[in-house]
Amino acid sequence: MEHYQSNVKDVLQHFQVDPKRGLSDEQVRINQERYGLNELKEKKKITLLQMFVEQFKDFLVIILLVAAVISIITGIITDEGLVDGLVILAIVILNAVLGVTQEQKANNALDALKKMSSPHAKVLRNGSMTDLPSTELTVGDVVYMETGDYVAADMRLIESTNLKVDESALTGESEPVEKDASLVYESEVVLAERYNLAYMSTLVSYGKAYGIVTSVGMETEIGKIATMLDAVEEGKTPLQKTIDEFAKVLGLICIGVSIVVFILGWLQGNEIFEIFLTAIALAVAAIPEGLTAVITVVLALGMQRMVKRHAIIKNLSTVETLGQATVICSDKTGTLTQNEMTVRKVYDLDNEYDVTGGGYNPEGDILIKDEKAEISGNLDTILKVCFLCNDAIIENDDKVLGDPTEGALLVLAKKGGYTVEDKNEKYPQLNEYPFDSTRKMMTSINKIEEKNMVLTKGACDQLIKICDRIRINGEIIPITKEHVEMVLAKNEEYSKNAFRVLGYAYKETEEPKSMDLENDLIFLGLTAMIDPPRKEAKDAIAKCHNAGIRVMMITGDHLTTAKAIATELNILKPGHIALSGEETAKMSDEEFEDAIMHCDVFARSTPKDKIRIVEILQKNHEVVAMTGDGVNDSPALKQADIGVAMGITGTEVSKEASNMILTDDNFASIVSAVEEGRIIYSNIRKFTIYLVSCNIGEILIIFLAMLMGSFFEGYIPLLAIHLLWINLMTDSFPAFALGMEKGEINIMDDKPRDTKEKLLNKQTLIKVFIQGLGLMLAALASFKLGLVLTHNGGASLTQARTMIFVTVVFGELFRTFSARSETKFIFQTNPFNNKYVNYAVLFSCMLLMLLVYVPPIAGIFKIESLTLLELAIAAGLGIIPMLFGELTKVVRLKQTVNKNA
Repeated sequence: MEHYQSNVKDVLQHFQVDPKRGLSDEQVRINQERYGLNELKEKKKITLLQMFVEQFKDFLVIILLVAAVISIITGIITDEGLVDGLVILAIVILNAVLGVTQEQKANNALDALKKMSSPHAKVLRNGSMTDLPSTELTVGDVVYMETGDYVAADMRLIESTNLKVDESALTGESEPVEKDASLVYESEVVLAERYNLAYMSTLVSYGKAYGIVTSVGMETEIGKIATMLDAVEEGKTPLQKTIDEFAKVLGLICIGVSIVVFILGWLQGNEIFEIFLTAIALAVAAIPEGLTAVITVVLALGMQRMVKRHAIIKNLSTVETLGQATVICSDKTGTLTQNEMTVRKVYDLDNEYDVTGGGYNPEGDILIKDEKAEISGNLDTILKVCFLCNDAIIENDDKVLGDPTEGALLVLAKKGGYTVEDKNEKYPQLNEYPFDSTRKMMTSINKIEEKNMVLTKGACDQLIKICDRIRINGEIIPITKEHVEMVLAKNEEYSKNAFRVLGYAYKETEEPKSMDLENDLIFLGLTAMIDPPRKEAKDAIAKCHNAGIRVMMITGDHLTTAKAIATELNILKPGHIALSGEETAKMSDEEFEDAIMHCDVFARSTPKDKIRIVEILQKNHEVVAMTGDGVNDSPALKQADIGVAMGITGTEVSKEASNMILTDDNFASIVSAVEEGRIIYSNIRKFTIYLVSCNIGEILIIFLAMLMGSFFEGYIPLLAIHLLWINLMTDSFPAFALGMEKGEINIMDDKPRDTKEKLLNKQTLIKVFIQGLGLMLAALASFKLGLVLTHNGGASLTQARTMIFVTVVFGELFRTFSARSETKFIFQTNPFNNKYVNYAVLFSCMLLMLLVYVPPIAGIFKIESLTLLELAIAAGLGIIPMLFGELTKVVRLKQTVNKNA
């Protein structure tokens, strides 16, 4: 039996505690040995060295390392390849350093949970009250709490007076929860409805209480969340999986082609060591050495752009993963809603008024039939009750100190013309009956125009019982059964629409100091309030639906409230269902999975529910973004493909567990981030096709030169150092520039791409091969012309190699302009729309000229200066690869036309 199902006497007896003396020193020692200290534990952290080693486990990195080691060894033996190997090794180490830097920042969720724990607690031990660090609490301790205190451990309440606890960070409940020590539950109830318990790290917002500690450390509810958080393993992102697959295929191609070339050379009678060097050159040609660096930098630049769109990205790969999101599981409170209670309706028994504005900002009006209402009669008196029977304070930055409900009523009064400045002077308070959970009402006695007025607000069904009169049409008349039914019917109508309803009453008195004034009141009317949706949320959700992204609300709040907000925001689709944790607790795993696939609203959720939902969606091949701001959201934030925390209202725990933090807490910023993610993936595709097609061209160049050995007089057209320069210097700068391309206008009209879609699928591989073929034809033509010039006495082998080198470089630079779009031809794009492409091409041209025409540098790279004619031929042939790049768009255009036909 749980402690909330036992009465106070039984719980005290169970722990053998005297509530008037607390634990003795001996009991504390025994219990601390048995239950441990009241702190959160964590598993051993990964060291910097382990992080660094982890970076070398990617297949592409392993291939680069092997190529680097072999190049360095051959370089030491033959003086050829040492520079190549050292450069490749430097790139690999740089990438590893970048990776470690990112990971080191990533996951301090348990540290944040520790910070949330109450630093001190008022504890009864050996018959006297003492102030102790919360870590020293143990099971059985009797703890005193009052307004403003954090709850130091999980407790069963012994005594409570008007106690309200803010549990929003733990349960998602949007309002402070009323607690009552006298309650005992016969059956099992959900975490959020155990009103005789208080939980570690929640905040006492009103009242006071004594409680007995029932759980400490990892056994508390927040400790269980810490356990789940620690247990969640973060999987690889779609991009990481794609790059890994690509690297494995590339590795096999690299090994296969190198073996074939080695066998061909051996059959042709070439020297074994020369063939080996050629195979190494081919391996260098096959690997896009710059790809990992370009992806890292482009993702990092994407992170910077996202900051401008109010999203801070913690992990580089998350930038791309956002573009693949198919489901956004959103918390309600503070994410889709403002987390600020707002009065929407006022009913004064004569008329119903609409209230504009939102949150705790006093801007707004009280309207009747779309026109500003006259503040008089019952409406004016209701506003006076809201204004004076109220302990909340609104600060200059529209933040509320005190109860959120009272904050909303204070804002309503301000909209009706009441100002805080002259409150105490104009309406001095003579007496007050504080709110308590038994009466469910609060009363203030104020002097108004020389009259002592009793002003009462509270639960409508309770308040109307102590009213003997009602004011309708300005006339005070005895209350009848019909009046009561009318009021309760209105109360029910508002409640069904998820409004929180309060009733209002008043009377005059000659005895303001009396403590027996809550009787014979005059009923005035009702207010209906709600935590309203964010203004931008509805449009953002519509954009998500248009982009093929499903939005699902998962909240700890009541089902009625969740459904009302979901309906207003168009989250709840026709034919889909809304569920609560109580309903699903009785379902089998199969029933639960089926329900979740058709569920748009899940209320009264627990942390376990949230993780389970995310796992089911992932099992069904969905890419899940989970938003949230509370401690209760943290395990699911970590489990999701993209965890999105709120920067303003979010707890430190949720921020640390997430991949992304919204600086404006705006759901609409997620849509902007998704759009940016799609643009980035599109750009990654563009420069991957660009880089890999160059590698394919290089493989074809060397492979065909080996096959047609006699035609090219047995020479290898390009040396390893040439290939390395092309792959790292010539290709990388334009690839970076392609990563800066702006997105297509209709990028958010497309459905999310399939999770199984590969970066280099059949369609892109065809493009890669066609463009590689164009590069090969241009390059080998340039090399052959160089050899012809050599026989005519006008050049040398080194110059022939220089010509093919220049042709490949210019071919790549010209092809950059074609690579800017996969669908639009060059003449359809604005040449000045991406200045970075123009800068990159110009810079690469300048580097090439330095390489060719500065003798010391040319000597290192085994090339020579060209005549103007040779340069013109080599550069002119560079146009051919660009034309082949445009040819791939013709093929795509025909496929699109046939598909549409």
